Amino acid sequence: MPRVLRLAGLAGLAGALLLSGCQAVNTTSGGAVGVQRQQYMFSMLSSDQLNQMYAQSYRETLSKAASSGKLDKSSALAQRVDGVARRLIAQAPAFRADALNWNWEINLIDSDELNANVGPGGKIIVYSGLVRQLNLNDAELAAVLGHEIAHALREHSREAISKAYGAELAKQGAVALLGLGEAGGQLADVAVQYGMTLPNSRGHENEADLIGLELAARAGFDPNAAITLWNKMAQAGNGAPPEFMSTHPASSTRQANLRAAIPRVMPLYEQARGQR
Repeated sequence: MPRVLRLAGLAGLAGALLLSGCQAVNTTSGGAVGVQRQQYMFSMLSSDQLNQMYAQSYRETLSKAASSGKLDKSSALAQRVDGVARRLIAQAPAFRADALNWNWEINLIDSDELNANVGPGGKIIVYSGLVRQLNLNDAELAAVLGHEIAHALREHSREAISKAYGAELAKQGAVALLGLGEAGGQLADVAVQYGMTLPNSRGHENEADLIGLELAARAGFDPNAAITLWNKMAQAGNGAPPEFMSTHPASSTRQANLRAAIPRVMPLYEQARGQR
């Protein structure tokens, strides 16, 4: 069998194995931005299980930051981050009602790292370097946190784990059944990574952009700030890999998608701004 057909068969085998142990779900409502993609999750890994596992990792990260004097609980920036995050969290039930009962936590770590993360179950970490080095205003900060909260609401981590597990099973089966050998196994790794995993990850990023945009608008933050945010990110990310080899969309693609979606959420922003 030609090698290219073997690799094509690998993708099909991964899909079959993945679907056989998965359940179809839609973790969020579509919202004004219309995110309606059906997701497939391994039934053996529940949301609660993943939340508990991540909570342990979250505690370890905070403990390490606290022991080094980097956990910031009282500065003006910590208060800003907390205030912006809580406004966004208040809008999360618009996409999934049970998020109202999540054990949300918000923490700031004093670090030059340009990063923020919202893990499964609503565990938020913001690194001060993101806000300070990019000079983010509250609306731009809301764009970052809205994006990260969207990942948690959509349970992209659980979905990615489910997909990776199916891909690993498929790779093992292909190497054994098709006689690819060690070199073939390495080729299978590349096929799985660049032909399956990365494109889906870009899909996750696009969903998080759209849902995050709507969360920010519902919370009364100008959705146009998402454009200025990613302009700043692009300037800070010189030397980033090409889009087809990255889990994140190219900056130009991301901004085009956001610009197309902004008119859909502007009425929500105007309504929220009037209420505030």
